[in-house]
Amino acid sequence: MAGAIAALLALVVAVLVALGITTAPWLVDLLAPGWDTPKRALTVRLVRILFPGTGLLVWSAWCLGILNSHRRFFLPYFAPVVWNAAIIAATLLAPAGAFSAEIVIWTAWGAVAGALLQLTVQLPSALKAAAPLFHGAAFEDAGVRTVFRSFGPALLTRGIVQVSAWVDAVLASFLGTGAAAALANAQLIYTLPVSLFGSSVAAAELPALSAEAGAAPTLLRDRIDRGLRQVAFFVIPSAVAMITLGHVLAGAIFQTGAFTRADTYYVWGILAGYSVGLLAGTLGRLFASGWFALHDTRGPLRFASVRVALTITLGVLAALQGPALLGLDPRWGTAGITTASAVATMTEFWLLRRGLERKIGRVRLPTGLLMRLWGAAFGGSAVGWGILVVVDEKIGPLLRAVFVLAPFAAVYFGGTLLLGVAQARELLGRLQHGR
Repeated sequence: MAGAIAALLALVVAVLVALGITTAPWLVDLLAPGWDTPKRALTVRLVRILFPGTGLLVWSAWCLGILNSHRRFFLPYFAPVVWNAAIIAATLLAPAGAFSAEIVIWTAWGAVAGALLQLTVQLPSALKAAAPLFHGAAFEDAGVRTVFRSFGPALLTRGIVQVSAWVDAVLASFLGTGAAAALANAQLIYTLPVSLFGSSVAAAELPALSAEAGAAPTLLRDRIDRGLRQVAFFVIPSAVAMITLGHVLAGAIFQTGAFTRADTYYVWGILAGYSVGLLAGTLGRLFASGWFALHDTRGPLRFASVRVALTITLGVLAALQGPALLGLDPRWGTAGITTASAVATMTEFWLLRRGLERKIGRVRLPTGLLMRLWGAAFGGSAVGWGILVVVDEKIGPLLRAVFVLAPFAAVYFGGTLLLGVAQARELLGRLQHGR
């Protein structure tokens, strides 16, 4: 089956990369219709550079699927570090005194090189795990037919985050210079906990969920319950930090050169809108894995379609009408876009949970646990703000983040330990044993 899927991917990826390079001008017009001519021309060039790298990333995802099926999770989730390192290295190697457009082209080529490195890191282990791979690709295999049946709905369901981000970017492109860039900066921060604690747990749990779905609903329910607690333990403080201390995060990452303190506050407002739906978005990924484990990819697709419809409808209203109603600068419509996206995310989460509970029984986080986690997180935020009041104007943005966020994390962890949260005790045990 792995060999058959590899052969099909080779054909599909080659066609898509060729189409992407050829149709780049039309793709840019579709994705960012509000951009001016110089920005559009640069973006077309970047798209043509990046598409081959995207094809390599698809192959990396094939390796990830093979390795995850064999319960080997470290390598596929470490490999993107190599990709990021290549991007950083290429950016730093850009000629001194180069214009920003030249630098970003170097960065794009670094992304392509990094994609090749990311594939190279995983490929030997994936081939070894799937061997003998190409001794007759069995296209008639039942597993291949199952992949075909599941692929479309799973693609659209898993890709809904990208679709929503695209809708947000299109709307932001009409809100003036800087809105799309600020939205992209906020998305960069927002997707970090989504990837670390949402996507990773959902992907790591899927093989076990699939195995236990065939045994008994109780086992599947217990597995999802453990995953929900694990995700919530890390995501709740992330959401609180983004909502209450988002300017500290944005300043530490972006506030250099032309990126000013006012820009950090703008990104904070946009980030806060996304963060309202952060917990729902990460838990929703685990619920979607539960649906996939039950061999049902159409249910999550229906709910994802509802999310997109809400994102578009509410996003248009919030972006174009919200600032005028509140007497704000039109560029603050970007914060309205992200808030609308959060509402759509929470709706999808509620639909996923309700539908899954009809199949396997009630699966929810205990109210008491949620209160302890939120309470500890807001306690850490209060301490962070107390320190921020003292040091805010006296030190640079990076050092300020260290002084504020380290105590925030310490108070949250210590608070959850004192409140008897099992995940905090487990984490402490792992730290003590160096695991």
